[in-house]
Amino acid sequence: MRGFLSSSIGVTCAAALALPLALTPSGSAAVTRPAADPLPGSTRSLPLEPLGRDRAGGGGAAPPEQGLTRRAVQPFSLVGVVWDDPDVELQGRVQVRTRATGTTAWSPWQEVETHNHEHAADPGTAERDSGRVRGSTAPLWVGDSDGVEVRVRTDTGRALPSYGAHALPVDKNVDLPTGLRLELVDPGEDPAPPADAPADGVLLSAESGESTESTESTESDTAAQGTPAEAVDAAGTSLMTAEAAAASAVNADLAPMGAAVIPALDKAATEAYLADTYGADAARAKPYIGPRPRIVTRRGWGADESLREREFAYTRTVKAAFMHHSATGNNYRCSQSPSVLRSIYRYHVKSSGWRDFGYNFAVDKCGNIYEGRAGGVAKAVLGAHTLGFNSDSMGIAVIGSFTTAIPPKAAVTAVAKLTAWKLGLFGADPRGKTYLKSGGGNLYKKGSTVKLNVISGHRDGFRTECPGRRLYKKLGTARSASARYQGR
Repeated sequence: MRGFLSSSIGVTCAAALALPLALTPSGSAAVTRPAADPLPGSTRSLPLEPLGRDRAGGGGAAPPEQGLTRRAVQPFSLVGVVWDDPDVELQGRVQVRTRATGTTAWSPWQEVETHNHEHAADPGTAERDSGRVRGSTAPLWVGDSDGVEVRVRTDTGRALPSYGAHALPVDKNVDLPTGLRLELVDPGEDPAPPADAPADGVLLSAESGESTESTESTESDTAAQGTPAEAVDAAGTSLMTAEAAAASAVNADLAPMGAAVIPALDKAATEAYLADTYGADAARAKPYIGPRPRIVTRRGWGADESLREREFAYTRTVKAAFMHHSATGNNYRCSQSPSVLRSIYRYHVKSSGWRDFGYNFAVDKCGNIYEGRAGGVAKAVLGAHTLGFNSDSMGIAVIGSFTTAIPPKAAVTAVAKLTAWKLGLFGADPRGKTYLKSGGGNLYKKGSTVKLNVISGHRDGFRTECPGRRLYKKLGTARSASARYQGR
């Protein structure tokens, strides 16, 4: 995929010196990566084997089943299952149980979300047609583990889930996809915090947000505002690879090179920055914008920039924000969020065959906001998050699973703050409607023009459970709060 070229709906990094209110990126030309020691982290891929009656070659009424029996493995923290053909959906169940590192304690069986193909690049794009993309489940965060057992079986004749008004059909004759493999991802160690970073590193000290009903924390906001703008590891910057330097350079008008954090600005400072950077006329043309929130950069969460495609890809504008849940489970601490992100990143690129992290932004349960796909947080970066509607949009994933769990208030507030700022850069009203052209999916045919909320759930553009029933119910709250932050 190193030879990836931007599609017709994107532009390359080198072509981007135009006004960012059309928000074409102002990046630097791609450069060749020098030899460098790889950053920590690894992916281990294990082929699945027949289980039960399938192992013995028996037919009969037993549904097809594959998996791996209980075994010790090298340490890992995230799991998923992939297969050869990305156009084939795994209609069945995937369950895993794991052993905590250094113990004899095995977890109960945990369900892995199998309906994941709707988080992907649009049909017909260079990323989708690269020849590297695989079918995949959602990844599941299991924490530090050194043992695993997995079973995969079809649910023959079972009615597939119904997502609101979007019912899925019954498929009575389904087989497991070919080439099933278990992916075990080790995120490696967290990067060292910048030399002059606050004591809590690049994360907010909002561990009170751990519960699913956490309250908004003015202390968190204070911590964000107090983050030094010059949070740069000068020694580390001089050792950055070309890809790491490029990923940082596209944010250079927001934070110094090598910064782990893009600091928050209040509303007045955000508006002044807009006028100073893009001119008074541009600022007057986009009068509603929320304060810029604190954003942890890819360097801040430890992204290995050698994994992704070297070039950045962009779309024309940002007319809508699609909300997602990562479906990775809620069993993580906010201090582990960088590890979760590095694991998802590895799974998206190394296991699923994508060009980069799929979402444009991620938000953890404590309300910390993270840069996702590389290309610049203020730019219209083309993501792979909402199949059929990646163009002219951005994708935000709240880390966790929110079908039955209530999303933390801190996370919903962070979504409102992020959308107030980013949508404001492009003149979009969070409470408004917009029109997007479908790139093809199971809800809208390719080429159809669809009216959507500016802040939509993934299920509004595709027949899916995402972003989870409980998070979807919070989108009205997020829209209203985002509009208030914009001053509407």
